[in-house]
This record gives sequence, C-alpha cells and structure tokens, in this order.
Amino acid sequence: MISTAIRVARVGSVAELAAAALMMLGFPCLMLAALVPSVYAFAAAAAVTYLADHYLHRKGSYLINRLSKVRAGLSIRFLIRQLLLVLLLARLSLTDDLIFYGAIACFIAFYGLQAPHGALVTLIRNRRRMPVATRNVDLASRIRIPDAPPQRLLHRSAEKMLHLDLAAVVGLLVSSAIDSPPAGFIGIAVTLGLGALYVLALLPYIRSRRIPPKDEKVLAAVDDWLRAYKPQTVLYFSGSKDSAYQVNMWLETMEQLDTRPLIILRERVILQNLAPTTVPVICVPGGVHLMNMDLSTVRVALYAANVGKNIHMLRVPTMKHVFIGHGDSDKLASVNPFSKVYDEVWTAGRAGRDRYAIADVGVRDEDIVEVGRPQLAPIQTWQGVPEGRIPTVLYAPTWEGWDDNPGNTSILLAGENIVRKLVQADPPVRVLYKPHPFTGTRSARAKAAHERITALVEKAAAERAADPRFTADAAAQAQAKAELARIEARLTALAGAGGEKGDEAEATRDGLVDVAKHEEIARLRAEWNDAYWRSFGSWQHRVISGAEPRLYDCFNVSDAMVSDISSVVSDFIASGKPYAVTDSAGLGAEEFKRQNTAVRAAVILSNSAAELGELLAAVRDPASDPLAEDRKELKRYLLGPDEPKSIDQFNTAVANLALKAETRNVGQATRAAAGAAGTTPAKAVPAQRVASAGETDGVTTG
Repeated sequence: MISTAIRVARVGSVAELAAAALMMLGFPCLMLAALVPSVYAFAAAAAVTYLADHYLHRKGSYLINRLSKVRAGLSIRFLIRQLLLVLLLARLSLTDDLIFYGAIACFIAFYGLQAPHGALVTLIRNRRRMPVATRNVDLASRIRIPDAPPQRLLHRSAEKMLHLDLAAVVGLLVSSAIDSPPAGFIGIAVTLGLGALYVLALLPYIRSRRIPPKDEKVLAAVDDWLRAYKPQTVLYFSGSKDSAYQVNMWLETMEQLDTRPLIILRERVILQNLAPTTVPVICVPGGVHLMNMDLSTVRVALYAANVGKNIHMLRVPTMKHVFIGHGDSDKLASVNPFSKVYDEVWTAGRAGRDRYAIADVGVRDEDIVEVGRPQLAPIQTWQGVPEGRIPTVLYAPTWEGWDDNPGNTSILLAGENIVRKLVQADPPVRVLYKPHPFTGTRSARAKAAHERITALVEKAAAERAADPRFTADAAAQAQAKAELARIEARLTALAGAGGEKGDEAEATRDGLVDVAKHEEIARLRAEWNDAYWRSFGSWQHRVISGAEPRLYDCFNVSDAMVSDISSVVSDFIASGKPYAVTDSAGLGAEEFKRQNTAVRAAVILSNSAAELGELLAAVRDPASDPLAEDRKELKRYLLGPDEPKSIDQFNTAVANLALKAETRNVGQATRAAAGAAGTTPAKAVPAQRVASAGETDGVTTG
C-alpha cells in the first residue's frame, strides 16, 4: 500500500511521502488551532508545515511542482499560514491592539517586497543567460564574462525570501503567548529588515559590468573560436534530461577520433548532465543561432538519436550526415524509418544491416556501414579461468520495468533459484550479484525478491568465510583497503578542486578542461578498480550495488554471466564468455531464440534454473563447450570482427565519408565558378538543386 502511494504521489521515498502528508495535514491543523484558539497548538502545526515544506524543497520533490499547478504553490502556502496567524490574533481578542495592525501591515509590506525581489532575480538570470553555453571552448580570451552573483543569493531564492517571515511569525506567537507586544514588533522589524536587505543585495548585479555581453557579441566570439579551431567531425545531440546517457556513451569515442571533434547540444539540461570530457562542447538552444553558426570546416555530422531538432543540422549540405544511434538491439527504434534522411547509417555488425533489410523501411544497403562498437573496448576477451582461482559467475538481472510482464526480469520467478544453485554448486563458484539500479523502485514484489537474493548471497558469503577450505591473505587485503582509502581521498580532493560554478555563464568562461587532472582521475579510477577486487578474497561472494565498480569491470573479473534480455547481454557477448539468459515468460527455448538474436548462443534457463549446470560445465571445461563456436559467430554477427579494432573502423568510416563530403563541395565550387564564367563544366557533379525564383531554402514562398 505504501509503495502504491509513493508511486501515485511520485515521491522518491517513504520519508518524502510522510513529509508531504504532514504538510497537507498541517494546514487544517493550523486553522483548527486558530479557531480554538491555541497559541501552542498553532506553533506546533506551523513548525511542522515549515519543516515539511523545507524538506520537500531540499529533496526536489515532484509533489512540490504539482502543488503549484493546483494553485497551492509556495507563495500561497506562506500566505495562508500568515492569514491564519492573523485569524489566531483576532480569536485571541487582539483586534484592538497595535500588534494586530502591525502584523497585517507587516505581511502586506513583506509581500510588497516579493515583487522587486522576484523581478531582480529574474532579470539577473535572464541577463546572464547567454545564447550559447560551452565547455572546453576558449571564450574568456575573446569576451569578458563577469563572475556570477553568489549562489546564496540566487539558489532557491523564492524559498529563502519567503522564509524570512519566520521571524515575524515567531515574534507574534511569542507576543501572544506571554502578552508582550515588543516581542512581536521585534520579529516584524527583523522580517522586514532582512527582506529589504535581500532586495538591496541583488541590485549591484543588474549593472552592465556584472552581466555578459549581448548575444551578437557572444555569437561572434563563438564563430571566431570555430574559425580558429576548425572542427571536422561533429556529434550532434538533442533530447531530454533522461536521455543524456545516449550522448555520454559516445564521449570516449569522440576523444579518440583522428579528426578535430566537436559536440553540439541543443538543450542546456543535457549540458548539465554531460559527463567530463576533453572534447569541445557547444550548447545552442536556438535554431536560428545554430543555423547561422560557422561550421564550414565540418565534413561529418554524427547523430545519436532521431529527434525533430536534427533538421537544423541536416539542412547543411556541406557535411555528410550519419546516424550512429545509442546501441544496437532488436527494438523497433533500431530500424526507425526516419533513418532514411541520413547519408549513411552505421551499425555495429552484420546484424544491424540485416535488421534494416528485414524491416524494409527505405534505408538502402549501400548506405549502411559496419563500424563495430568502440564503447566495448574496455571489455576483455576471455582466456579461461585463471590458474588457482575458482570460477566467478556474475548474476546481472535487469529491473521489473513499467508493467508486470513476467519476461521483464528474472528476479521475481527465477532469481532465488539461480542464486541458490550457484552458491551451492560443487565444485564451488563465486557469485557476484549486481542488480539493475532501478530494481524494486516500482514493484514491491521485485524489491522483496531482491532483498531475499541479497540475503542469500550474504549468508553464503558468511558461511564461506568460515569454511577452512577458503583462506584469505589478510595482509594483502589490508594493503588493498589502504590503497582504496588513499585513492578515494584523492578523487574527492580532485572533485572539489574546481569548485561549483556560480551559473552557466561562469561555467562557460571557466569551462576549459584541465587535461592533466582529467587523465589523473581516469588513472585513479583504474587503480581503484584494481584495488577493489584485491580487497577481498577471489572466492568471496559479493553483492555489488552503486555506480562503482562499473558493469564492464564486473564483466572482466567474471568467467560467465546470467542475465535477462537487455543491452547487458549484447555487451557481454563482446567478452566471448559463456552466458545464460532466463526465459522468464516461458516462451520455450526455440521461440525465445527466434525472437531475440542476442540469446542464440546462450544457455536458456527456465524459471527453475535447472539448466544452470550446462553453463557451469562450459566454464569448467572450455574445450568441451558446445556453444563456444556459436558465441564467436554471434559476436562477429552482432559486433563485427575483432580486427581491425572498432575505433580504427570508426575512424576509417569518418575519413571515407569526409572525403565524399569534400568531393561534393569541390564539385559544387567548380560548378559555381563555371557558371560565373558563363561556361559549362565538362563533367558536372550532381549537387543540391538551385532554388528558383519565389523559393527560399527550397521552400516555396508563393
């Protein structure tokens, strides 16, 4: 019932749900206390509403945003509390006292301060918002971008301003309780004084020397940088906050390009969620600004998603346009008919090409290029179980999804059977349980199953630790833990070294990456991963939650994996290791393989996990593994050949397409020159149609 309430209210936890309930109940209690009247009951209810409101704001609760939609927003809630306080004073027969009129005048004057405060905050934010935001682009040497106002002035400014009424509310309640008007007047003076000071503190930041240059000057500075940098390959992306992972997965590939890379984003929220990178990034929300930007040196544009805003870049004929997507799979999104608009579509392997042929959505076979998956480079190829170590099996189920389809996850019907058989296996294996981070967020059943599986693994780990067959090198583990502490301290120091930027304009000015710091962080993360696995026995079962160690790190220390239908399986295939996939929906092995390409070389598990022995046999005796060749063939089919490396294939594809773009541009220039001279070139290169009279950019105006 609680989980249903959390889902309906769209709050993140039981604590948030409790705070929301207390806040909603607090206001009727305030009215009741005012009518009784009871100063102490009113004070208690007011404290509850203040604290609950503050907690929900600090958590960024979805419910807070919804309240404003039903005319119960932040200002209204504060106003109601103040009106109820006035009602309390009236019920206490203080209507003939000066403190009653002082309270009314205070709240009117206080709300009079809200208008200039809100106007100043909005004006400062709007005037400091530039038409573009950047990272790793040197604008500071081209234009002056002043420091941002202190965050304490602008961050959650409306909430801070409204909470200044607390002094007046407390003063008036104390005055009513002890019959001492001075306490109330002191509170009123503090509230109005602090409110006026807050407004005055904002005034200096609307002066011209405290704001960035006008849009035209900023855009000119960006064009000047572009002319100096001369980008050749662009990764273009538009999407919602939740889709930031789709561009983040390509950052390392962009850093390894042989050409000069540039990332163009269309939404500021994507920039805020972009992972650290050394590649220059320009966020251009305005379509007109983007279309007027000097991208004359760009020859290849890469698109990670099919979205409407792609048209603003697709209209540029001097570059070739490529859909690279954000992962190959059998989902319909992988064969979107929109892909016809691109010059080429790049897939990982032959499977992607066949997928388009079967879908018959108009993408021509000659426009498809197989480039592998550069992101899978960190996944190591299996060389068998190392000498002297027991096999490690990774159980990495996906989450329950948004519906109750039994095929979504194995956790509900098969999870406990899988883990129980693994921890009881003889000869023994080590189990790593890494659930999806969303597991249990929607379904109470899934959460309960996850907790039971966790308990199974932890109990087995405790029993194994007491088993004399398994001994630990205490000194080596202590040394590894000391290394972990040292590395984590250094990472924390590096993370805090840059400090928080005041606003987007300041982040743009100071957004040049420290390459040495970037490289040190990457090196430290690799060292942390190595120390983590040495900090406990290679035979020790483990539940792995959180972002670290990453999924690919778990792949590399495992000898086999059990999972569900998801991108996890497709990625694991790159390792060449044995794997099993659970047919939780009970389709049957043949139908399950027919519907899902990625499981064609897998051991198919029923919900009883009775087939798990086949997977363990393949791990213990690779020579007699009946699916070994099938896995190699499937890997080539899905991900392409191992050689040349995927990043080399990717760079070659970029170079080949850039050459086509340059050939087209030279042909157009030759044709234009011949037309200006009044002659016809001997061999015209096919080009974009010239707009006739009455047309603008290919669109008829008549």
